[in-house]
Order: sequence, then structure tokens, then C-alpha cells
Amino acid sequence: MTGLATVWKLGAALAAALALGGCAHLGTGLEPPRISLADITIQQSRGLESAFLVTLRVVNPNDVVLDVQAVTLDLEINDTPFATGASPSAVSIPAFGSELLSLQAYSSVIHMVRGMIGIHQSGQLTYRAKGRLRLGGMAPPLVPFDASGTFDFSELIKPGKRP
Repeated sequence: MTGLATVWKLGAALAAALALGGCAHLGTGLEPPRISLADITIQQSRGLESAFLVTLRVVNPNDVVLDVQAVTLDLEINDTPFATGASPSAVSIPAFGSELLSLQAYSSVIHMVRGMIGIHQSGQLTYRAKGRLRLGGMAPPLVPFDASGTFDFSELIKPGKRP
């Protein structure tokens, strides 16, 4: 009986090692999701702090579903820290598909003002969204992202133009 128990333990250990190896292989073959800022809406402003609803577009370039369990975000506007947030946002992003992911982010009035300086002159708003997605059931469980972009408002702010 002792020999049979040893065989079972070795078999279980081998099965666990193969399962973990399979998960690790899956993680190394994953391309990171592509993230872009889809929307930012002020939710509440009081005192020296404002709350925003930030919506990110998450594009999955992989042939497997990505189950996002949570997200963290640091948002810069015009090269200045603007807002930070975290959320237990659960969303499944289909293989070769995309979904919107929303989270609350918070900013001080000082960061808001600094981020907006110069927009009326340049007509542009640049952003950088850095953070991590927590994926369920995959290795690695934390996937960092660093996305940036520019919104050009110059046509809207020219004299004589109406939005």
C-alpha cells in the first residue's frame, strides 16, 4: 500500500507540474492588450478633490478570452499627473475583440489646473494612461499597460468656429 501511495503522490506532483507549466506557457505567449482613453467624465467635485469616471478601451489581440478582474490607473494630462484610481472592474474581453472598462479616478484641483494649462493655446491635449490589469486564471496575473495619445481641439477653438 505504501508503494501505491507513493505512485499516486508522484502522479499528482507530475500532473500539477504539467498544469503549472501549461499556464506559464500561456502567459508567455500572450500579447499585452492595447489600451486607449475612450472617455473621461467628471462625477463630483468638492473642496480640493474631483472624482472622474474614466473609460478605457481595451483591445485583446490574443486568441483567448481575457477575464479582467481589476484595473489600476495613473493618468497624466499634458505631461502632468492628473488622476489616479483603482477598480474591481470585472469584464471579459473576447478573443480578437474589445470592450470598454470604466473606473473611478480622483484628482486634486491643483493637478487638474496644471494638466489643463496650455490647452487653449496649443489646442491639444495629450494623455498617458499607465496601470495594470489583473487577469483571472492566467499567467502572468498582472499585465502592465502604458498608453498615450493626443486629442486635437485646434479646429474647435479657432475664432468663428462653432462646435
